[in-house]
Amino acid sequence: MKIYKVGDKQKAVCESCQSLTGATFMLRDVPFSDGSGIVKNVLAGVCDSCKEVVLIPHQSTPAIKKQLDTQKKAVETRVPAHMVDILNLASVELGGSTDFSNALIKYYLHNLSEQKTSVKGLIKYLESDLAKGVAQKRISLKGRQVSKEIDNIKFKTSIGSTTDVLKAVVLKINDDVFVHPKTQLINSLKGVAAAFA
Repeated sequence: MKIYKVGDKQKAVCESCQSLTGATFMLRDVPFSDGSGIVKNVLAGVCDSCKEVVLIPHQSTPAIKKQLDTQKKAVETRVPAHMVDILNLASVELGGSTDFSNALIKYYLHNLSEQKTSVKGLIKYLESDLAKGVAQKRISLKGRQVSKEIDNIKFKTSIGSTTDVLKAVVLKINDDVFVHPKTQLINSLKGVAAAFA
């Protein structure tokens, strides 16, 4: 692997100029392509013509990864112990291990946030007896989109707290897998569990 220094030159294809151009390595603030953040002061190849970033050398990868990891803000909440048991049982029922439970919640959060699954009726789960109990166990989720997806669900359902969103999601999983099994969904989740294993 070649290590580049500030001021080194290389040829690169510039999308803005739509041509092969010279690039000079400089320290730059580089935004993520999805607009979710910025990596500050990282070595990047900059087009000599339009001054746009045209390449990132391999040596900058650890700095980019570090920034991505800091964006994976943990969402933590405490729930009654039986909710963690429901998640573990559902994970095993779907062919995964108990390690699959966080991926299962994130799958539901994503689908509910993007309205691939209806959020209508989600709040009703909070009125059930299973929603009650002393919060004795912890659910901890990490991911770049988890907080945003929870906020979307809060907005769409008028559920006020992150804890209540996660409780409702756990109880929806219980309903979909055990109480009123949804065969098509269960088969899809079995595929996700198999890929996760």
